[in-house]
Amino acid sequence: MFAAEYESAESNGRRRAPRAPVSLDAQIGKAARTLCKVVDISIHGARLHTYSALTKGTTIWLTLPEAGSIAADVMWADDFTAGCQFHHPLDMDVFDKLVALNR
Repeated sequence: MFAAEYESAESNGRRRAPRAPVSLDAQIGKAARTLCKVVDISIHGARLHTYSALTKGTTIWLTLPEAGSIAADVMWADDFTAGCQFHHPLDMDVFDKLVALNR
């Protein structure tokens, strides 16, 4: 079980796009071998809680519900939490569906 810190989806000026708090089950790897939890997301990236430590600078495949497999770079990693930036921004329709899964 994961605990998540929720933050407002309002932009504080540091980010290109607002992030929305979510709690989504996802997988890492093309074969979806590693489970993770997405705890916040924007069209440009996500924060993950993982069972396996990730390494800054690596590229991962993140499989999200409603979105499929997405290539992303690990921008920072701290134990079992990491932030990733998607190679291509999510479509707003996909982003809205992901956020709606938590309502």
